[in-house]
Amino acid sequence: MIIPQFCSWVQNTRMASAIRTSTWLFPTIESVHVLAITIVVGSAAMFDFRLLGIASRDRTVTQVHREVLPWTWAAFACAVVAGFLMFSSDAVKYYENGPFRWKMFTLLLVGLNAAIFEFGPFRGVSRWDSEKKTPLSAKLAGGISLVLWVFVVGFGRWIGFTKQ
Repeated sequence: MIIPQFCSWVQNTRMASAIRTSTWLFPTIESVHVLAITIVVGSAAMFDFRLLGIASRDRTVTQVHREVLPWTWAAFACAVVAGFLMFSSDAVKYYENGPFRWKMFTLLLVGLNAAIFEFGPFRGVSRWDSEKKTPLSAKLAGGISLVLWVFVVGFGRWIGFTKQ
């Protein structure tokens, strides 16, 4: 019951109204969101491909992690802000939208997968860091991440076709 009330409150803010009524504000914010998501997914994929042994095999896992993670987090922060601004413009309808809910759930799974990897296989990275072959648990984390990000992007695209 509290979430629909929050959505209604957000949707009725001055900022949300400005985004909703402007001819250029929503498309501009959406463009920032799409660009940020592109960087998030691209940088995450670079790391996932290293875990799978498909790319960057000449570099250690920690090196790729250290170089890619700041880009991922910075772009993710931009995507969250832009996504929230778009959400605010019609929060009640977004909340009721199935693909939006699936996207949020899938993002939660992405975070859970990343946390399991960070607190699981990555803790022992010193044992397998420079090996071209990563342990199965790390490969699974990378593969699951790639699949989940495909679903996040797919559900995100689907929102625009189902929100009315």
